[in-house]
Amino acid sequence: MANMCLYMAPGSCSTAANIILEEVEEVFEVAVINIPAGENRKPEYLAINPRGTIPSLRLRDGSVLTDLVTIAEWLGRNCRRGRYWPADPALQDRARAIMRHVTESVHGQGFARIFVPEAYSCDLEEAAQAMAEGRRIASLALNEAAAMLDAEGYALGAFSVADPILFYVEFWADMTDVPLPPRLLTHYRLMLGRDAVYRVLREEGYDPGRLGNLGNRAAERA
Repeated sequence: MANMCLYMAPGSCSTAANIILEEVEEVFEVAVINIPAGENRKPEYLAINPRGTIPSLRLRDGSVLTDLVTIAEWLGRNCRRGRYWPADPALQDRARAIMRHVTESVHGQGFARIFVPEAYSCDLEEAAQAMAEGRRIASLALNEAAAMLDAEGYALGAFSVADPILFYVEFWADMTDVPLPPRLLTHYRLMLGRDAVYRVLREEGYDPGRLGNLGNRAAERA
């Protein structure tokens, strides 16, 4: 039976899936999709994921998952005897709510405008306004995400697949100087201390030692 294969782009939301696969200690292959070059729109990739989005995860039986939250829950349920998926139905619902909020609001409404403002207008001034609006939305949605977490530690208390989902937008906030609320900054630094996160960041071309200083930079600008 073939290994799993993660179709991903370094530094994107697929970083979360990459981290989860490392955390559950799965043997998997990686196929890098060059989005700026349009590889996600080529027939070869569209045959795998007709939406042309990343990440996609080809399972050992050949079936493919094409939604980040679905990938996270599947891996949490089916790998390492479900160690990273909560047994309590109430916690399962909260995990899904956190992950959907991250992907649909923080990412889909906020960071999408920051990273691709030209998708919202061809006019340079309007594109700049879209980027500014994205920063406002991302900041608000990050504060809402913080309120969904346990008071301390990981998102649900113990580490779960919800944590790498939170991590990728915290990482983006670090990269773009979007302020993180204190609860998420604590969570971000906690995640940076995990071996799997360190390995994935290094593999994707980042220096983990230079990350996690958002609070210090904010203080310098004040």
